[in-house]
Amino acid sequence: MNQQLGKHLVRFIFGLKQPLGLGHRELITASCIAVCILLLRSIGLLQSLELAALDQFFRWRPNEPPEERITIVAIDENSLRQVGWPIPDAVIAQLLQKLKVHEPRAIGLDIYRNLPVGPGYGELMNAYKSMPNLIGIELLANNKNARVLPPPGLNQLNQVGFNNVLYDFDGKIRRSLLYWHVDHQAHESFALKLALLYLQSEKINPTKAASNPQYLQLGKAVFTRFQANHGAYVGADTRGYQILSNFPKPKCPASSVEPCSYRYISLKDVLANRLPESWIRDRIVLIGSTAPSLQDFVFIPQSSHWLGTAEPIAGIELQAYFISEIISAALQGRPLLQVWSNLGESLWIFIWSYVGTVMTWRIRRANRSFLCLLVFSFTLTFCTYLAFLCGWWIPIVPVLFTFGSSAIWMTCHIAYIQEELKRSKEFLHQVINTIPDPIFVKNGQHKWIVLNEAYCQFIGYPNSLLIEKSDYEFFPQHEADVFREQDQLVFHTQQPQEHEEKFTDAYGKTHLIATKRSLHKDAAGNFFLVGIIRDITQRKVIENNLKRTADELFRSNNELKLQEDRLRHIAYHDPLTGLANRQFFAEQLNESLKWAQNRNLLLALLFIDLDGFKQVNDTLGHEMGDRLLVTVARRLRKSLRGSDIVSRLGGDEFTVIIRPIPNLQIAAKVAEKLLNIITEPIILDGHMTKVSASIGISIYPINGQDSETLVKQADAAMYRAKHCGKNRHEFA
Repeated sequence: MNQQLGKHLVRFIFGLKQPLGLGHRELITASCIAVCILLLRSIGLLQSLELAALDQFFRWRPNEPPEERITIVAIDENSLRQVGWPIPDAVIAQLLQKLKVHEPRAIGLDIYRNLPVGPGYGELMNAYKSMPNLIGIELLANNKNARVLPPPGLNQLNQVGFNNVLYDFDGKIRRSLLYWHVDHQAHESFALKLALLYLQSEKINPTKAASNPQYLQLGKAVFTRFQANHGAYVGADTRGYQILSNFPKPKCPASSVEPCSYRYISLKDVLANRLPESWIRDRIVLIGSTAPSLQDFVFIPQSSHWLGTAEPIAGIELQAYFISEIISAALQGRPLLQVWSNLGESLWIFIWSYVGTVMTWRIRRANRSFLCLLVFSFTLTFCTYLAFLCGWWIPIVPVLFTFGSSAIWMTCHIAYIQEELKRSKEFLHQVINTIPDPIFVKNGQHKWIVLNEAYCQFIGYPNSLLIEKSDYEFFPQHEADVFREQDQLVFHTQQPQEHEEKFTDAYGKTHLIATKRSLHKDAAGNFFLVGIIRDITQRKVIENNLKRTADELFRSNNELKLQEDRLRHIAYHDPLTGLANRQFFAEQLNESLKWAQNRNLLLALLFIDLDGFKQVNDTLGHEMGDRLLVTVARRLRKSLRGSDIVSRLGGDEFTVIIRPIPNLQIAAKVAEKLLNIITEPIILDGHMTKVSASIGISIYPINGQDSETLVKQADAAMYRAKHCGKNRHEFA
C-alpha cells in the first residue's frame, strides 16, 4: 500500500512541475522530499526509529492509578528452593485450594501442565473440576511438534487460553493476540479468557462492533484489528486477531518497597498462609514464574532506556499488562492504540514537509530558521505525544525527517539563490549603467535591487536611498498603485508589457512616461523585473495640441455640413407645408422615370388642385388659408407610402409620384383615398370648413416618356375633372 501510494505521488509531482511556475517552489520541494521519505518508509528503513520513538512515548507516559484488580503469585527463587522444579501436582493443587478459599474472580495458571508431575495428580484434577474460574495455558503452533498441549482436565472444561506472544524484529513485544485459528478451530488467548471471566460479573460480554462487524467490542472498547502496515510496521505478520498494545503504566501500590507494576506475593508465602485476603477476593490472580533461573522474561517498550541496561519483565507480568489493558478499555474506556490510514499518514508527512519549506522560505535567515526548526520540532513532538496519550500512534520520525530535510534543503537553496542574486545584481548594474535611458530592476517583492544612474537622476534621489525600497515610499499613492498593478501583470503573465504612466519626481514635477517591463531569470531561478523608461511628456503635449486642432476642424466641418443641410432643405422644400417644392419635384420625377425605365415598371403622377380653396381664402383670410394648406399637406403625407413623393407646386396645387404600380387601378384607388381624406371637415378657429380636390392622373410610359409630357397630361386631366363636377379624378 505504501509503495503504491509513493508511486502515485511521484507521478503526481512530476506532472505538477510542468504547469507550476513562479511562486510554487515550496510545493515542489515539499512534495519531492515527502515522496522520498515515504519511499524510504515503505521499504522499512525508518521502522526501527519509529518503534524506538513509540517506546520513548511509553516511557514518558505518566503513571496511572495502581492496578488493584490483579494480583500475581510469583514463583520466585525462594519458592523454587522450597518446592522444587517442576512443581509437583500436589503443590499446585494445594496452592489452588488456598486461593479458592478467598474467592477470587478468576485464576490464571501460567504454567505448562500437560503431563503429570510427581504425586498429587488426582488432587489436581479434582481442583480443576471444582474451580470453573481457573484458566490454564497452552502453546499453539501450526507445527504440531512445536505445540505445548493444555492441561487435560482444563482442556475438557474449555478453561484454556494460549499464551503465544508476538515478537518484533528487535525482540520486543508491542502487540497482543486475542484469537487464533489453528486447524479451523478458534482459540482464545490466556489474557482474553481471564478478562472475559472478570467482565462477566460486570455483565459485559463480547459482541460485534457496530462500526465494523469484523471487530470485537467489549463494553466501551472496540478492538481494531492490526494490519500488516499499521503505524511504522512494514509487511508485519498478521496471523490471528492482533491488536497494538497500549501498555498501561500502573503506579506501584503504596505497600511496595521495590519498583513494580502489580501486587506480588510469592508462592512460598501463599503456601504458608501469609497473604492478605483483600489481595485475592474478587480479583484476578495470576500464577507464574518470576525466577531468573526459569528465564521466562520478555521485553516491552518500557523495558529499555536511552541510557542504561534494558530491564525485561516476567512473562506473567506481560499477561497482567494484556489483561489490564482489556479490562480498563472495556470498563473505563481507556484508549486503545490506534493508527491513521495510510493516506492520512502520507498527508500528515506532506503537510509538515510543506511547513518546513514555507517556514524557511519566509524567514530566509539561517539562525532564525534554525530556532524555528527547534521550536516546530518540539511542538510537533509534544503534539504527537499528546495524541499518543489519547490512544493515537501518529508518525513522528518521518515527519521530523521531512520537516528537517525540507528546512535544510530550502536553506541551501536560499543560500544558492542569494549568491546567484548577488552575481546577477553586479552584472546587471554594469550593463544598465551604459544605457542612457532610466532603467530599474525589481525583485519578486517589488523592491528595487538595481538602478542605473539615469534613473536616479530622473527621479531625483540617490541610489543608496532607493535600493531595497518600493514605489510606495517615494511616489503618490495613485501612481504607486499603477506601478504595482503593471508589475503584477508582468510577474503573472511572464510576458513583456508596455504602459504609459504618470511619474512624479523628487521635485514634485510630474512626467508622462512610457515604461516597458519584461521578466528575466538567472541560473538560480531568481526572477527580475526589468523596466526601461522613456519620458514622453513633450511628445504628449504635441499630441494633445494636434488632437485639439483636429477636434476644432472636425467641429467646424460638422457646422458647415449642418449649414449646408439647412440650405439644401430650404432650397428643396416648401416653407409653408414642409413638402418638396417644385424644383425638388422636378428632380425626383426625372430620377423616378429613369428608375422605372431601367426596371420596366409603371409609374403614376397625380396632379391635385383643391376645390373651394379660394372661397376659404376670401372669407376667412390668407392665414386661415395657409393653415388649411398645412392640414391638407399633413393628410397627404400620412396617407401615402414612404416611397411615394408628395410636393407642393404652389398655391393649392399638389403633386404625388407613386412608384411603382402594377396597374392603373392602383393609381385610381390611391386617388380615391386622397379625395376621401381631403374632403373630411377641417376646423379653423371654430369655423368648420370643407374643401374637395380635382385629381388628374398620368401614367408612365402610357401617357408619356418624359417628365414634361407627364406633367402636361396630368394637368390636363385635372382640369377635365374640375369641368366634370370636381371632387373626382380623371386619367389622361
